[in-house]
Amino acid sequence: MSITFTLNGAMRALPAETPPAMTLLDWLRAAGLTGTKEGCAEGDCGACTVVIEGPRGARAPVNACLMTLGQAHGLALRSVEGLSAPDGAPHPVQAAMLAAEATQCGFCTPGIVMSLYAHAHMGGDAHEALAGNLCRCTGYRPILDAVAALPVAEDTVPLCPATDVTALGPPEHRFFLPRSLDEALALRREHPGAWILAGGTDLGLRFSEHRDNPAAIICLRDVAELRGISAGPEGLSVGAAEPHAALLDLIADDADFAAFAGLLRRLGSRQIRALGTLGGNLGTASPIGDALPPLLALGARVTLAGPDSTRDVAVEDFLLGYRRNALSEHEVIARIFIPRPAPGAIFAAEKLSRRHDQDISAVGLSMLLERDGDVITRARIAHGGCGPMAARAPETEALLQGAPFTEAQARAAGEALARAITPMDDLRGSAEYRRVAARNLLLRLYWRVSKPEAAAEIMTLPTPHAPRFIAP
Repeated sequence: MSITFTLNGAMRALPAETPPAMTLLDWLRAAGLTGTKEGCAEGDCGACTVVIEGPRGARAPVNACLMTLGQAHGLALRSVEGLSAPDGAPHPVQAAMLAAEATQCGFCTPGIVMSLYAHAHMGGDAHEALAGNLCRCTGYRPILDAVAALPVAEDTVPLCPATDVTALGPPEHRFFLPRSLDEALALRREHPGAWILAGGTDLGLRFSEHRDNPAAIICLRDVAELRGISAGPEGLSVGAAEPHAALLDLIADDADFAAFAGLLRRLGSRQIRALGTLGGNLGTASPIGDALPPLLALGARVTLAGPDSTRDVAVEDFLLGYRRNALSEHEVIARIFIPRPAPGAIFAAEKLSRRHDQDISAVGLSMLLERDGDVITRARIAHGGCGPMAARAPETEALLQGAPFTEAQARAAGEALARAITPMDDLRGSAEYRRVAARNLLLRLYWRVSKPEAAAEIMTLPTPHAPRFIAP
């Protein structure tokens, strides 16, 4: 029942009484590994970034503030203290940061170094790699200079401990890691009050900020039937415990889901996407869950597994209200099926937030329009952040269907949407702002479809609410 993992190349077996709901960040700092910093305890700033290492050199940055010790069981982890060579020489990533004078106070630097350590293997856009790391001193120019000097990542094959232990922690705070769906469902029956943990990028706040320590946690990470992801001519089949990063990798070059991929790149950061899941987004049923409007617009369905049977439910029927869903006390979310848009259909997934990257939605709007010539034959419009739950807009859909997609029609539909939603005032925007924003997002879709060159030019104009890094 001991939590065991590899840290910086050395095996660690924690005392059996160690609380498995303790965050990895708290444990690291208590263990004297204080290079990993606490900046926000919410997964927003990246100062606590550590890296999960896998076979064939795979590396995934994660927020240690949102990851429990129970989730670390069986993994190989690296913190900033594990980068230097045996003789103390800095890692090439650290040397590049130093040469570019890419640090001042140094508080955020370890997290940035760890993100770049992962980026050297993952590749891709440097801005995306750094979206989960905030620097309050230097700005990002020297950090991007350091990125340009990064060496090619070396392959590593870390030593990972055995993961056949499925019950961790002391009896009063048990952490379960079931390996099969039957085992997970049996645990649900035996522990009806247990917390169900997928990636923990939302639920993790209960551990990091509220210091909750429940009697039982059932983590679905290792349930084989809840993993796996595939794309076919009909659509995508996504295991509920598969991280967002895997879905993004699958659809990154799929033209049918280009808009969904664009939205996923703004769903948190690489650190969040390495842990967070579609199953978790659905299970929390947050009205501002980024993935929910596109799932609603595309007509996605959820497979719910219970002790005696499974059932298939449309996402719009699964979401019942503010953080309420149709999951029974003995069920788990097993898979999500996302239909492929029909040939010639228009699919868009929009998100407005105070920052372009790594920020919570103020308004989300996703739209699927099927056409016969110029006439819209089927419309599915879904919004988030505009009421107690993510939902479709049937009045707006009805107004669009059976008519050409003209500017006048788009404006009328936008006005109908603004009247139909019931947003609230909060720190991310007033109710009136959300009404105007939802209306204008629908109108912007019209411009993107009818005059893509003009829309592209408008979208590249800098705005105070969408800061972007300057390319090196």
